[in-house]
Amino acid sequence: MFEHSRAYVNDLKARYPEGTRIRLNHMGHDPHPISDGTEGSVIHVDDIGTVHCHFDDGRVLGLIPGEDSFSRI
Repeated sequence: MFEHSRAYVNDLKARYPEGTRIRLNHMGHDPHPISDGTEGSVIHVDDIGTVHCHFDDGRVLGLIPGEDSFSRI
């Protein structure tokens, strides 16, 4: 499990506020990954730095910075 500093988590919360649109570039080692290129909206960033998203394909999943690759759109 990844652990991030408080400053890093606060930066993530500032960069990805609720409603921010993101594009998933690639998921790490998820047994049921969301397809590359899928877009979605940030729900929230939790206190350990997981970016929780509602994807346009209907799935809801948390992205882990450093494990999953994603970007703002």
